[in-house]
Amino acid sequence: MRALVQRVERAAVRLPGGEERRTGAGLLVLLGVGQGDAEAAALKLAEKVARLRIFANEQGKFDRCLLDVRGEALVVSQFTLYGDARGGRRPDFTGAAAPALAKPLYERFCAALEALGVTVRTGEFGAHMAVESVNDGPVTLWLDTAAL
Repeated sequence: MRALVQRVERAAVRLPGGEERRTGAGLLVLLGVGQGDAEAAALKLAEKVARLRIFANEQGKFDRCLLDVRGEALVVSQFTLYGDARGGRRPDFTGAAAPALAKPLYERFCAALEALGVTVRTGEFGAHMAVESVNDGPVTLWLDTAAL
């Protein structure tokens, strides 16, 4: 699994039907599921995201995690994180898991994050959405379970 994690002041997603889901301060997590990923990856990544110390303490050092600051998370599925553009101009997405595998793992990641105590909002799996965020910092990190 791959996650692009951004610390945000706020984030929102607009679904195809016009519904908007919003969060306050916390994280925007763009989440991709790769071929061969399993539940263990979803659980490991949720734990990492919830406890990633990228929020400042009183001295300005990154010493607090999402749980410490009681931040929220907006999690949006994004298979394009598995895009491979090394072979030409059009990305190859064959590294991304098929929706039948990806959707349950995306949902498992969100449920695991909630079980840790994070308020989670989500996009709509597989839908074309409009995502907006106000980055805080900016602080943006790339996480890949193959390297955790």
